[in-house]
Amino acid sequence: MPAFAARDGKAQAGPIATVHVPYVRDPVDKSYRKMIRGMDRFVRDRGYAPAATLRFRLLPRLPNAKMDDISLRVAGDNITLPVKLAPDNSFILERNEQALREDAAVVANRKSTSMTWRAWVQTPGLPEGTRRLGDLRLECRVGMDSGLISNTSPMFAWLTNALTDTEQVCSSEDGNYLFFAGRPVFSVTLRHGARSEVLPFKLLYAGGNETRESLPFCDCQVLLDRSYYAPLWDKSWPDDTMVEFAYMEEPAGAPP
Repeated sequence: MPAFAARDGKAQAGPIATVHVPYVRDPVDKSYRKMIRGMDRFVRDRGYAPAATLRFRLLPRLPNAKMDDISLRVAGDNITLPVKLAPDNSFILERNEQALREDAAVVANRKSTSMTWRAWVQTPGLPEGTRRLGDLRLECRVGMDSGLISNTSPMFAWLTNALTDTEQVCSSEDGNYLFFAGRPVFSVTLRHGARSEVLPFKLLYAGGNETRESLPFCDCQVLLDRSYYAPLWDKSWPDDTMVEFAYMEEPAGAPP
């Protein structure tokens, strides 16, 4: 019977259909549209850091994360664009209209939970071991608009509910945006003219509140001793305020 011809191997072979399978985004891959939105924010709010440049960077999130030989690409339904990484795993994004139309993702060849992503706004010529507060203010705004925060635990629900607004996160004392120093920090000092102030402990090490249970959900998982909050909301500290780091291997008062 014709209905059983295929089972008997007697059916005529028909043309083989070709199915196009679009790229399916991992929930932690970064949105190209959002990262371009962050770049637009950088241009719009340049007043915080008029001389600064913008890059994005990849940082380790797991103790065994391998940060060598990472490849990065912009992937959409019909487009793939390689992204060149610098030796420090920082990069810039090129604007591409097709990638924007396809709502492409920025994808790395690593497990999504092994790395964290950050904007990096930097005024050139700053002394070693310092940042500029206006750079950090702009960096927060770019990072939030770019969708780079990836904490997923219910205990971080404030990041995905009440404080998803960029201005709220970057201008409120309750909406601290986590930064990372280049090395483990011993202390962080604000300095502007003759005024200086050492940041309290509650602004270091992700607030000192992380537990064994909560740490895996924090971007700071292996960078906890490098993490700090900056008082972005405190207008008494102008944008030209210097943020100075004393590192753990060079504690304050140690001989040179």
